[in-house]
Amino acid sequence: MTSDAVTSDAVTSDAVTLLDATLAAITPPAAAARAEAADRLDRMTKPAGSLGRIEDLAVTLSGIAGACPPPLPDPAVVVVCAGDHGVHAQGVTPWPQEVTAQMVANFAAGGAVVNAFARAADVQVRVLDVGVAAPLPALDGVLARRVADGTADLAVGPALTRGQVVAAIEAGIAAVPEHGCVLTGDMGIANTTAAALLICAFTGADPEQATGRGTGIDDATLARKTAVVRDALALHHPDPADPIGVLAAFGGLEHAAIAGLVLGAAARRIPVLLDGVSTGAAALVAAALAPQAVAYCVAGHRSAEPGHRLALGHLGLDPLLDLGLRLGEGTGAVLALPLLRAAVRALHDVATFGDASVTDAAREQV
Repeated sequence: MTSDAVTSDAVTSDAVTLLDATLAAITPPAAAARAEAADRLDRMTKPAGSLGRIEDLAVTLSGIAGACPPPLPDPAVVVVCAGDHGVHAQGVTPWPQEVTAQMVANFAAGGAVVNAFARAADVQVRVLDVGVAAPLPALDGVLARRVADGTADLAVGPALTRGQVVAAIEAGIAAVPEHGCVLTGDMGIANTTAAALLICAFTGADPEQATGRGTGIDDATLARKTAVVRDALALHHPDPADPIGVLAAFGGLEHAAIAGLVLGAAARRIPVLLDGVSTGAAALVAAALAPQAVAYCVAGHRSAEPGHRLALGHLGLDPLLDLGLRLGEGTGAVLALPLLRAAVRALHDVATFGDASVTDAAREQV
């Protein structure tokens, strides 16, 4: 689908109202539902705590829904937010920028890795074009919400205007379904450079720690990429207390949209399953805008990108999987979804000791 790019700094009153209303709607998860889930888990026909982190996940999902047992995290949709980056001009990746648009077409045709994983996990794939640089034809499954034809080069000036940032966040909020589960995905050549900058801005990490190889760059390109990150931090002096300003400095449009997905999901009280380093960086933005939003996030996996570990540590999120993935697209989130379904199914289906007339050894000893 095609749409006109938003090139001015003007923000419509509707967009501001949606963002403000979304932030105002985010409240803490339900403590009573969490306590009810914990109690039920202890009474289920198994040794207490024997399901390990699946029990923590069941409690988290109950608190998010405000009910025990919570609904299954379905329908599940992975929203692949797509955008291009002006910093590509600095030689931070050998991949040509046109690959972003080509991959959007590949997603629409069902030929990407995330499509294969999604078919295996019964997940819908939806692409949100908020900033692909090249024109796109009308494509099934692609939402045309383009704010700009890519970002400006963050190495020489701001990547975005504040108005463009808000418009992209709003696009992400609007893409959140009313119920089910949202999985975050990303596509954008050079977007791990922007992700490293966001991680540095919000965690205080050194560029050497936060900058990774992305698509598998060589040592010389990694050194150049790290220098770009270091120089951009010195140029823009990001203030983590101003998350809109941080996104304006560094982009990307897809990071802003993913932050909107997190905020929108939290406002609707549905779980958001995070993917890799770009979605972790975007979650830092969402957390800076609404700290309670983090309680609605589940980290699907830990990326091989070093900055992802820093982002998850800052957010206080422990990933469900650690498979050495660094693809993006939402692939790690899709692989983790069956664990959420299993946690909910346990609360729905497993009998308690009382229901099954099974002796609870731990309670017998009390």
